[in-house]
Amino acid sequence: MLKIFNTLTGRKDLFAPLVSGRVRMYVCGVTVYDDCHLGHARSAVVFDVIRRYLEHRGLAVTFVKNFTDVDDKIINRANQLGIPWQDVTRRYIEAYSRDMGRLGVLKATDEPKATEHMDDIVRLVRTLIEKGVAYQVDGDVYFQVAKYPAYGRLSKRKLDEMQAGARVEVDERKRHPMDFALWKGAKAGEPAWPSPWGPGRPGWHIECSAMSIRHLGETFDIHGGGQDLIFPHHENEIAQSCAATGKEFARYWVHNGFVTVDQEKMSKSLGNFFTIKEIFEKFPASEKVTAEVVRYFLLSTQYRSPIDFSDEALRQARAGLNNFYDLFLRLEEKTDAKGPADGDAKGLVKDFSAAFERAMDDDFNTPVAIAEFQRLRSELNQRLQTGLSQGARTEAREVFRRFGQVLGLFQAPVKEWEFKESHAVLGADEIERRITERNEARSKKDFAKADAIRKELAEQNIILEDRPDGTTRWKR
Repeated sequence: MLKIFNTLTGRKDLFAPLVSGRVRMYVCGVTVYDDCHLGHARSAVVFDVIRRYLEHRGLAVTFVKNFTDVDDKIINRANQLGIPWQDVTRRYIEAYSRDMGRLGVLKATDEPKATEHMDDIVRLVRTLIEKGVAYQVDGDVYFQVAKYPAYGRLSKRKLDEMQAGARVEVDERKRHPMDFALWKGAKAGEPAWPSPWGPGRPGWHIECSAMSIRHLGETFDIHGGGQDLIFPHHENEIAQSCAATGKEFARYWVHNGFVTVDQEKMSKSLGNFFTIKEIFEKFPASEKVTAEVVRYFLLSTQYRSPIDFSDEALRQARAGLNNFYDLFLRLEEKTDAKGPADGDAKGLVKDFSAAFERAMDDDFNTPVAIAEFQRLRSELNQRLQTGLSQGARTEAREVFRRFGQVLGLFQAPVKEWEFKESHAVLGADEIERRITERNEARSKKDFAKADAIRKELAEQNIILEDRPDGTTRWKR
């Protein structure tokens, strides 16, 4: 039975969707004014895996992830570049799609844009005014937090102890310092839309409430995002949504942890700020980073815990994956073996399936799930020494593909992986040619030349294994 850590309750809660067999999930997307960074990558991969696992469990998932495409940062970037703000959002929405594709993140069911939901936003703001929990000041509209007694229940803060959050502007016209903007009156040179309070644009928080309600209903199952969104963004979403509808907004609030770089907070000022594009391109061709390397690294830490990024951490992730692909190479070899270990292998696979789902049912514990993959890999390597039939090998490889798909791992063709993930300079064709030369030297009793070739390959991180049947297998 699946349990999810719910930020709202502060504990792991048994997951029970509102509608049996169906899950509605909203995850806050990016503000499209710049390229996505490593923190965005973590959030994207975490919720991609949550969505995949829910589907693996047979649930029909409606997954909504928005674009914030009107914001102060977008306007500022447009002014810096001297281009229309629409060109900025178009550019970075395209960049986001590119980055998600490189990470192997599945496309959301819906990817709404704030600018496409102005009618929904205006309607929601009007409702809040009519209910007496919002007020107009000139062309601006504010939510009055004192009118919502439960304010602070997500972040576990008390109103009199709070300070303004990242996007809360100081304004003496507000009735309380923590009152937040629902609608901002138009300023010269900024984008604006018509409203009953005059032309303007929405505040950040109201956008997500309007889009999630429009696409998922007034109450839905899961709302997600990074821990930095708990306050003020998600706190404000809850207040305005519940005040407007009189219903619970989202039932499970899920937040992923932060990313640090070499034990320091990731920031541009420290020079340790990496975009997703840079992560894929910062290594030489011989150490090429793929989606599976990044995902393996990110999923090796529990999603709620902080994770420290370094070049060495990615190299370790690649090395860990190489161990799996080395097994897949052996499993895909053609063999006439009768399979004395076939029965053991079937038992291992059955045990693994149950252990994998136990790990994922425990708040999507991907590190434990990966450890179960590692245990299965080790056990199968031992059974290969005893002997596995072709059918048993095929079934074992399929288990890695099927369950690995939940994590977005183990999907690459073996030969393609060997080429891309090698530390060595030599390609597969060249390695095979050198092995042929070595075998010819051995057949002619020229052991000095054969040993020299083995040594040469070893210097390129290529290990040779001479098999009892006279063939030679290699791995990096």
